[in-house]
Amino acid sequence: MLAATRQAGRLVSCPSNSLRLRRELQSRNFSTTRHARRDASFSKKNSHSDAKRPLIRRELSRPKQKFSDVLRENLESLRSELKTTPIGQKLDSEGSFRETWKLFTNNIFNPGDKDSTQPLVAARRKDHQALRDSWFERGANGLIDRIKYAFYNHVTSARFTPSDIRNQKALADLRYPTEWYPATRTVHRTIHLHVGPTNSGKTYHALQRLEQAKTGVYAGPLRLLAHEVYTRLNAKGKECMLVTGEEKRAPNDSLTSDLTSCTVEMMPLNKDVDVAVIDEIQMIGNAERGWAWTQAVLGVKAREVHLCGETRTVPLIRELCASIGEKLVVHEYERLSPLQMADKSLQGNLKKLRKGDCIVSFSVMGIHALRKQIEQTTGRKVATVYGSLPPETRAQQARLFNDPDNDYDFLVASDAIGMGLNLSIKRVIFESSSKFDGFRQRSLAVPDIKQIAGRAGRYKSAYQANKAAEEAAAQSLAEAKGESEPGKEHITEAPAVILQSMEASAEASSVIAAPAETIESQPNLESSSQAADAGKEPSKPEDSTLGLVTTLEDFDFPVIAKAMKEEPEPIRSAGLFPPAPILERFASYFPPGTPFSYILMRLHELSQMHSRFHLCGLRDQLWIADLIEPVQGLTTTDRNILCACPASKSDKELISRLMPAFARCIEQQSGGALYDIAEMPLEVLELDMSPSRDYLRQLEQLHKAIVAYLWLSYRFAGIFSTRPLAFHVKGLVEERIETVLHQFSFTENQRRKIKAAREKSLMEDFRRELMLEDEKEESKTSAFLAQQTSVTAGGDEFAGETDLEIMDPAERLASEDVATMQEQTMGSDVAEDVPPKAGSDEQTSPTDSTDVPEIDVIRSNTSEVDEVNLAHDIATTDGSKRKE
Repeated sequence: MLAATRQAGRLVSCPSNSLRLRRELQSRNFSTTRHARRDASFSKKNSHSDAKRPLIRRELSRPKQKFSDVLRENLESLRSELKTTPIGQKLDSEGSFRETWKLFTNNIFNPGDKDSTQPLVAARRKDHQALRDSWFERGANGLIDRIKYAFYNHVTSARFTPSDIRNQKALADLRYPTEWYPATRTVHRTIHLHVGPTNSGKTYHALQRLEQAKTGVYAGPLRLLAHEVYTRLNAKGKECMLVTGEEKRAPNDSLTSDLTSCTVEMMPLNKDVDVAVIDEIQMIGNAERGWAWTQAVLGVKAREVHLCGETRTVPLIRELCASIGEKLVVHEYERLSPLQMADKSLQGNLKKLRKGDCIVSFSVMGIHALRKQIEQTTGRKVATVYGSLPPETRAQQARLFNDPDNDYDFLVASDAIGMGLNLSIKRVIFESSSKFDGFRQRSLAVPDIKQIAGRAGRYKSAYQANKAAEEAAAQSLAEAKGESEPGKEHITEAPAVILQSMEASAEASSVIAAPAETIESQPNLESSSQAADAGKEPSKPEDSTLGLVTTLEDFDFPVIAKAMKEEPEPIRSAGLFPPAPILERFASYFPPGTPFSYILMRLHELSQMHSRFHLCGLRDQLWIADLIEPVQGLTTTDRNILCACPASKSDKELISRLMPAFARCIEQQSGGALYDIAEMPLEVLELDMSPSRDYLRQLEQLHKAIVAYLWLSYRFAGIFSTRPLAFHVKGLVEERIETVLHQFSFTENQRRKIKAAREKSLMEDFRRELMLEDEKEESKTSAFLAQQTSVTAGGDEFAGETDLEIMDPAERLASEDVATMQEQTMGSDVAEDVPPKAGSDEQTSPTDSTDVPEIDVIRSNTSEVDEVNLAHDIATTDGSKRKE
């Protein structure tokens, strides 16, 4: 048996010490899981007949592919593609493409001596390191984007005059984002920061103030939460509008309303309101969506701004408030019920499930696979909740789970429960400690683990929670998030005048030492029964419900247990994204025919900002920009909007046809009816329903195409004019998807293959890291935040709430293998295969970082990007904004 031990931050394995893995445990958010998985792999024999050795040793026995080989392969594959771009065609017509390409590749492979002080050599080495970092963080997709940028920069930069470069750098100065909202700076605002753990009551008070206000707005991270708030306020007789990137709802068909519930990207910045509530404020530090929270905090014109989230946001929010001279009141809360880690995992045994358990999975397929297996194993019914379910279905499933007097004892849900739902969960069980982030399998971050786990041990009993859900008109909105206790208050008074000297030294310090006066007070609490009778917030009961946290499998248990003991690091910076006016002026300094993707990356490269901010990364925008590049007649604003459309490389073939078709409709200002777009795969609706993965995949693609169409219909309403028809088709597709998923059969053989595929994905990361160590080339991985927020970074989804995909790559690969095998055996299962433990890790894999609500049933990388640059322009023209 191969032994594995830890020594001073290293993992040393094999008796001969032939493998030494030197890794900082905290250098990346996925290291912890890989350590645990490696330990498990060393002590566990592989069950397959052709693999008698541990997975790690088997992987390491394969030849290692060097970065230079990877780079050479991608350069060769990109050469013909770049030659067909407008800029490549121009070079080819001049007869200089071949010479230009030769010089470009030579500079990449021979960047020069690392000790050289020559600026040109230093720039080449910096570009070479950027290519390595892109590949390490985002794999092939990141490397391809970076190669394109490097080529465009090689061709274009020689044409810039010194004056052009100075103007570009001046426009890329993003150090003072508070100046982007001059109208808001004239409003005397008070910022209330409600902080505490889950189930502590921090959202309750903020929503109480919203209900009391004449005008107000709620902004949450999910369409799911925005819809919840919209429903509750209207149930209380307070007319409220729902605004998301793909949908608008108004009470009584009115065009306006004094109250609005929206996703945070859709926060109205030009509307004066009394109270604004911005939920999950810790998302301000997100590598790709953080800009939306920064925009909302700095730009909303509300006299009272209530921010709700984690305690680790306090230093940053203090800093922001001090920089704009606004009063900050900090409210601290404690958890209403205790929470603790269980002694051990379920060891893959679904018979150990207890009433009130919630298993968290990370894909639609994984959720339904678990549901079916649990029902077969226990004989009890299982409720399912994930964001893309229609709101009515989701509410019904929640009620079934909350009601103690029926057979729905268990819940299988996505990680959307971490953002807050009205669910009475006794124990949270993680099916896996890692998830697919769009690029690779990564460990769940500590804050995400704690937020999901914190949903265990609801303050109310299951019966009370169910009654509360049924009596929405009498219940406050915040109870949907399980929060209801007052706590300490700290009042921090920032100076009335912005500290200009501190702003001037922005690049030197990330902390504003604003003078402050702090007052602590503990409000008196009413008794629990009196508060409940009065319809007010109940106080903490003496007999609290204990919340438990565990995992389905043993190898995930130490990862979750370790995370539960850790405290997340404070959030040090807020996300930014350049507004549209800056982008448009910036683009004017480039010659005609310059690729828009290059302009986007160039702006990110040159951007300057205060150390309390970070630039949110681009994801699929660069790819979309290249897809629509051949379409002439589009303005910079048109291209910017199209690049923010919810589309991803996970559906490369579909989107490669669809996005240029959308762009041509905008160019021609016609042909945007749903039935006029030939690339829209509406023919799927004519097929007979069948529980096959091929049919399910076609439904998934049609759904994503409809979501993109709806999103564009709010930006170009006069062109994409058949919105009602699109909503109808979307509903039909969602019904079929749910029907097919319920009819699916999930075999043990499939689950084993899914697990193997996911482990293989983890091992690819592992091998890449070993390659970097072997080549002894330093990587920037120690600067994790900088990498995560750079233009080449990975992360959850640019500015977007990512919905669950039906199958993540591991599940899709396993499904294809099984389908082939079933064809060869005439549909029979392979009896000789030894099945793994029930409910094992093999069923999942993910793609959902912040699961979505009602609109999409299977969108992998859709996101509603309501960018800063569209917040002012687009909302006033077509009436909606961008991604979640």
